[in-house]
Amino acid sequence: MMRKVAIFGVGLIGGSLGMGLVARGLARQVTGIGRNEDNLRTAVSLRAITDYTTDPVRGVEGAELVVLALPVRLITGALRAVVEGLAPGTIVTDVGSTKVEIVREAEALVPPEVHFVGGHPMTGSEQAGVQAADRYLFEGAYYILTPTQNTDHTALSKMSGLVENLGARVIKLDPLEHDRIVAAVSHFPHLVASALMNTIFGLGDTDRTFPLAAGGFRDTTRIASGNPDVWRDIFVSNRRPLLEIVAGFRRELQLIEGILAGSDEAALVDWLKKARQARELLPSKAKGYMQDLYHMNITISDQPGSIAAFAATLYRHGINISDIEVLRVREGEGGTVRLAFGSKAERDQAARLLGEDGIPVNKR
Repeated sequence: MMRKVAIFGVGLIGGSLGMGLVARGLARQVTGIGRNEDNLRTAVSLRAITDYTTDPVRGVEGAELVVLALPVRLITGALRAVVEGLAPGTIVTDVGSTKVEIVREAEALVPPEVHFVGGHPMTGSEQAGVQAADRYLFEGAYYILTPTQNTDHTALSKMSGLVENLGARVIKLDPLEHDRIVAAVSHFPHLVASALMNTIFGLGDTDRTFPLAAGGFRDTTRIASGNPDVWRDIFVSNRRPLLEIVAGFRRELQLIEGILAGSDEAALVDWLKKARQARELLPSKAKGYMQDLYHMNITISDQPGSIAAFAATLYRHGINISDIEVLRVREGEGGTVRLAFGSKAERDQAARLLGEDGIPVNKR
């Protein structure tokens, strides 16, 4: 157990982190730092923090760990605000979704005896603020740590242990590798979703077009609902790898534009096949540094208690659902739910039990 953890920025991520620390007994004291005292008082009432201050230096005094849980462009400024209060041996981490600039600036700012470990929890919510904080937000989520050759090994080990105690899965990446990966699988999809919405909106006649937008369109564009200020900061901070991907995407659009203009049906089929084959490479169970997950789809009726019923069956047999996603629902008829499990044995046992309950199961 840590004596004291200071969290600078008690919103969704900072508040959820604090809740996890308090609920699991991982820190005796969790001090929130911020400017809005109403927000900080709310955080105390929600047990996201144990106490608070608006003085950054005072807030980090005596802390074994300082978490900078702020938007990416505010993180180094927050570090400057607390640096004079950091004691030797203190670990400092952040939760920014880009890492190269933050890690470089942070390592230059902290004294030699203070240890910075870059961090990025790959989780979140469409809601914001400490009111949306959830002690289970990190449960089963990937939490990336970005050590460099300057990172203290003991500090890295402590951060890894803390993250695992919060229920998350630790992945260690070089900051540059991290930024390239998240540019491809997180930041660029948001950019494309926003571009797609702007394109369709620009066509006009939204009163007739938007009501016909089905699940595929809504799923593809859902992330365009994100906070524009937050995503502005992310795009600017990670612009170099993002621009490389945009250039590749432009070439792909030019390719399909040429295929369509030339009415080359064979080339069109080849292009679509290539995309389908690439999509099939996405693991149904994650590989490499990701923990394996084993999936199955079930069909349930559209009535109150349907999800609770199958969840109760699995609970009674001690089977944990690692992830759940509602894929398709037709009102009054039912729908398909995808379930993920941490082991093949759990998946197979769950399939057998639900099948015995008369629930159609399709193992993937």
